[in-house]
Amino acid sequence: MSQTWKSDVPPDPLPPFGAGDWARVLFRGAPLVVLVFGGLLVHISIRLFERPLFGLNRPVTPWITQFVCRNALRILGIGFRFDGDIVPGHDALVANHSSWLDIYALNACTRLYFVSKSEVATWPGIGWLARANGTVFIDRDPKQVRAQTEMFKTRLRAGHRLLFFPEGTSTDGRRVLAFRPTLFAAFFDEDLKRALNIQALSVVYHAPQSAPDRFYGWWGNMDFGSHLLKILAAPRQGSVHIRAHPPRRIADFSDRKALARDLEAITRRGLEQDLAAAPLRPNGQPKNSDCFF
Repeated sequence: MSQTWKSDVPPDPLPPFGAGDWARVLFRGAPLVVLVFGGLLVHISIRLFERPLFGLNRPVTPWITQFVCRNALRILGIGFRFDGDIVPGHDALVANHSSWLDIYALNACTRLYFVSKSEVATWPGIGWLARANGTVFIDRDPKQVRAQTEMFKTRLRAGHRLLFFPEGTSTDGRRVLAFRPTLFAAFFDEDLKRALNIQALSVVYHAPQSAPDRFYGWWGNMDFGSHLLKILAAPRQGSVHIRAHPPRRIADFSDRKALARDLEAITRRGLEQDLAAAPLRPNGQPKNSDCFF
């Protein structure tokens, strides 16, 4: 991870693993690997026919991605709930970013395509999956705004719903960082500005019983492997709650900074309200943590 958020409090150390921990890693990890890479193989096989027949349009493969992501959460045992409605159409979405788990949670809600920093394409494992699933990779360079605008236009015309993480990095899941206005510059192109809405999503993780509040967060210099092992080994799991907020018309905002501030405030308010209003059940999970798909 580059340009990552750094907490004043260091991440909690990974505790020593016992036989029970390794058994849970195997029990969850083996089917997860089969699901993810088996789904990837099916996805790639279908794309061999889907791409020449439909070009950028993907009438089949997004359903495979959603199936894999929903069932990955089930295998991990992470409770899931989605509240609100994703507006119909091919508009854009933004969300706060806490973990690599966001990929599974957000894809479980709706069929979408992530917009990610270009470095992700080079990451082993995650990069391969991201490329296969149609992720849009961008360089965060103001000089690239025009090229990015044309790329977004092309993808939106093809019926793709694009999702951005405007914080630019992941956090401990207990806060929303400032949204970077530069990421919204492309949407103030005259064609996009008149036609496009943007909808904010608040992604809120609730830790398992007796685990630190930041259990699911992935930030700083944390490596993917140890974070994955920690989640696979957890005796109990927590939950993720995603709330969709009313969409915003880009044409209603004077500039990208005003739009970024508005979406940031909505997303942060949703996260803070959810964290404050989630009393625990006896088993440690919030009352809103049931699985709804």
